[in-house]
Order: sequence, then C-alpha cells, then structure tokens
Amino acid sequence: MNNGEMNDVEVNVPEVGEIVKGTVTKVEEKQVIVDLENCKHTGIIPISELSSLHIEKATDAVKENDELELKVSKVEDEAIILSKRAVDADRAWDDLEKKYEEKSVFEAEIKDVVKGGLVVDLGVRGFIPASLVETHFVEDFSDYKGKTLSLMVVELDREKNRVILSHRAVIEKESTDRKQELLESLQAEQVLEGTVQRLTDFGAFVDIGGVDGLVHISQLSHTHVDKPSDVVEEGQKVSVKVLSVDRDNERISLSIKETLPGPWSSISEKVKAGDVKEGTVKRLVSFGAFVEILPGVEGLVHISQISNKHIGTPQEVLDEGQQVQVKVLDVNENEQRISLSMKELEEPKQKADESDYKNYQPKEESSGFSLGDMIGDQLKKLK
Repeated sequence: MNNGEMNDVEVNVPEVGEIVKGTVTKVEEKQVIVDLENCKHTGIIPISELSSLHIEKATDAVKENDELELKVSKVEDEAIILSKRAVDADRAWDDLEKKYEEKSVFEAEIKDVVKGGLVVDLGVRGFIPASLVETHFVEDFSDYKGKTLSLMVVELDREKNRVILSHRAVIEKESTDRKQELLESLQAEQVLEGTVQRLTDFGAFVDIGGVDGLVHISQLSHTHVDKPSDVVEEGQKVSVKVLSVDRDNERISLSIKETLPGPWSSISEKVKAGDVKEGTVKRLVSFGAFVEILPGVEGLVHISQISNKHIGTPQEVLDEGQQVQVKVLDVNENEQRISLSMKELEEPKQKADESDYKNYQPKEESSGFSLGDMIGDQLKKLK
C-alpha cells in the first residue's frame, strides 16, 4: 500500500445524519467554518443552520474557538455541510417534552418581539402569545426584548414544530402555591394585615397575602353598618382577625371588628353614675327598655325606672327609636351592664296636694244637706 492509499484510509468521512464535534475556526457573514475531529474535510455551517431563530449575521450565534456538536446534513467532495440547529432541536425537543410532562418552570431570554407575542430560542423556536405573557393587559411589549422570563410549556407538537409557552401560567401557579401554603398555615385567632380588594352588599373581601378572606358586614364594625362602603374602601390597609378557615372550600372568615377596641372598652371612664345622657330607645321588653347612650353601648331602664306613674308595660309610654333623656344609676364594665333611669329626671310627684284630696271627697247632694246633717239625723233617731 503506497502513501496515497494510506492517506485515503486515514481520512474519516462522516455520514449524513451523524453527530460530530468541531471547533469554530472562522466566522463569516453568512456561514461558519469548522475544524472537525478526525476529519480533513472542511466543515461548513450555513447561517440558516446556526439557530432555530432568524439571525442577520453568523456572529449572533457563534464565535471563533467555540466547540460545537453538529449534525451532518450533506457530504461533498471537499466539504461537509453541518447543522447546529438540528442538534439543538433534537436535544430541545427531548428536554421540552420532559418539561411539559412535569409542568416545570424554567427561564429563557426573550429574543424577539413579534406581532401577537414574544419569541425565545430553546433550541427550537418557542412562542409566547400576548395573552399568556402577564395576568394583566400589556399594550406595548417592546421593552421585553432581552428580558429573562420564567416560563412553562403549555402546548407542544413536535411534528408541527409548535412550542407554546406561558409566563402567565407561572404567575398563576405561584399564586396557587402561595394560596395553598397560606391556607395550611392559617389558624383561627390570628391577627393579620390585609388590603381591601372589593366590596359587596354582604361584606368586604380582604387580601391577606395572596388569598382573599371575607369580612362579613356584621364583622366590619362594633356599630350597625348599612353598607360596607360606609366604613371601608377598596385599597385600604386593615387589620383582620381570622375567625375560621375552611381549607377544603378555600374559604376564610375574617373580622375587622375583633381587632378594634370594643364600645365597652374603658366605658367606666366615659360614663359615670349621675351622668345625664341623651339616648335612643333600641328595644322594649316586658321588664324595661334598652337605651343606646353611646354607639354600641346600651343601658337598661327597668320598668320601675321609666315613670313616676304606675305602668303595666314599657310600650305604654315609649316607642322604639324614640329619643329620651336618661340618668346613669350604675356602670358595671366587667359585665357590660349599665342601669339607667328616666324617672329620676321627672318632676317629683307631690304627695296628695289639695286638688287631689278634693277629687277623692264625695260630692254634696243638690238638696243642700251635708254629710254632717245626715249623720245628725240618724243619731237623733237612735236616741
């Protein structure tokens, strides 16, 4: 065997479809020259085979001395045509299928902003539709180019070379995970800071860190509330107490009222025995009347303390909603009881004045005979 024959034997020519290793020796505008291991043929990567995305010049994808794995796409007499894109795509599809099955989150740089969404290079072209970028509407995506986003694969079709990605799904997943963690950690009696999210006729929904809880209208204030907007507004920061947690149905009951000083707090400093107060009759019961003298604070006017006159029921002299003057008889802060009197503020009743006395005397007969005359006549008859 002569030297020429030996050289021919030593030359290794890869086959189409084979994966080879090479080092970039020169980057031209529209192609890249590669030195292949164990091969004397020149390796050429056309610019169209450098990336899954459209690039204007080869330097956008590789640089000199880069070591690459490449797929042989064509063998010519003096050169071997190679593809970086094909190798990247094969690996990318395997990786993407795994990510899709596991619903895993990964990061990628936005390479381009196109009509209808964003484009990333994952070894294959990945597309993020505009509706799947954020949970809110975005009018202009121009500043997203070059930005790195966390993504999930939401649709995959290898035959159609279709990869649909979503950043919105990541945000929603994180929100769901936080919600579950919070639901697991919440306990009744906890006091938390929250933000009023929205108001309804029956209460207010408050965000307590990724999950909303309901403050029923009855738990907004110690005083009666006609509508939630009277006491809170959307965006307001509030303290809330956890009343109950239904993890199965993801329902949380909260109270603002429980975090506020009660109307009876330090009541003995606000109301003292002997004070005269203006109040509203709230309820009438058989044994008296409950009168509100401060917001949320009612005292009892016992039936015996309503009037100097004898009454059978409080309804004889009082109506619910009526404004009355009352005198404080006693304050018991611990038992939240206040004794009141209306009688004490009435004019003292005179003890049988002259007119009353006359009303009780028998009237003289029109005959002109007095009681004394009649008794005298009877005495004479007895004699």
